[in-house]
Amino acid sequence: MISASEFRNGVTVEVDGDIYTIIEFQHVKPGKGAAFVRTKLRNLVSGGITERTFRPNEKMPRAHIDRKDMQYLYNDDTMFHFMDVESYEQISVNKGEVGDTLKYVKENEMVKILSHSGKVFGIEPPTFVELEITETEPGVRGDTATGATKAATVETGASINVPLFLNVGDAIKIDTRTGEYLSRV
Repeated sequence: MISASEFRNGVTVEVDGDIYTIIEFQHVKPGKGAAFVRTKLRNLVSGGITERTFRPNEKMPRAHIDRKDMQYLYNDDTMFHFMDVESYEQISVNKGEVGDTLKYVKENEMVKILSHSGKVFGIEPPTFVELEITETEPGVRGDTATGATKAATVETGASINVPLFLNVGDAIKIDTRTGEYLSRV
């Protein structure tokens, strides 16, 4: 159990049956009345952000999040399949729970599976991935002074904006958090 007076950024707590991580907190002691803790919480399952106040002596359970390295095997119409490389145990996760988190991840790449009390609620892809451009239009010569970009499709099927000088077959590095092009490989 953790009291609201012990809140810190990044701590995960269980409030009303949901799992939240603390984004911001502020201890407020008004001139009149009792002190309280104003927080901004992110729901780890839905991703929504909530602002809430707590009394400093209010206690709630600390949520322990398990992060396990697993290999992304493949996906079918409804499920994504992963394997623990140590025990060779396989798990499947619904496409709805994964969302767009794996749109830059190739098969056989390592990802982190996030779970709480044995229930998988999220997937963390690697921060940076190297992918090959499979489809893009040729760049226009002489139009490079402006830093212009063009749309390209990478081998996972995701679309990304890349500089004009890149062509089909070029390998690029992408930041999976923002979906931005970083460099040529």
